[in-house]
Amino acid sequence: MKIAIASDHAGVDYKARLISYLEYNGFQVTDLGPMTEDSVDYPDYGHKVAEAVSSKSVDFGILFCGSGNGINMSANKHQAVRSALCWKKEIAELARLHNDANVLTMPARFISYEEAQEITALFLATDFEGGRHAKRVNKIACC
Repeated sequence: MKIAIASDHAGVDYKARLISYLEYNGFQVTDLGPMTEDSVDYPDYGHKVAEAVSSKSVDFGILFCGSGNGINMSANKHQAVRSALCWKKEIAELARLHNDANVLTMPARFISYEEAQEITALFLATDFEGGRHAKRVNKIACC
């Protein structure tokens, strides 16, 4: 499975640690930056991951920023992206089961790294339930 990952400056540490975890577990990971904790603009990195997911060059995207909100909003501007802001495992599981989320966004300043790893593992292990949820997911895109 191929994953694109990025963050803003607040998520650089979690991103680097999560890449190691994912690669150790057999995922192909593309790090779309940033590589330092110097201040950056989160939309630049949210759009990079969203473009990778939209073009289907990766299966899923993962994003971090301080609150998770800004980078999540940026990713969701892309029609083929369903980015879910998750701060608990249960939210990540429902994002996949009911919403067919293809981008996982997490708030680096509000969860521990261990929580981020657990959220990611469950998100990637959960399949879309389909059925009644497919009709609703098909109504999300505006165009």
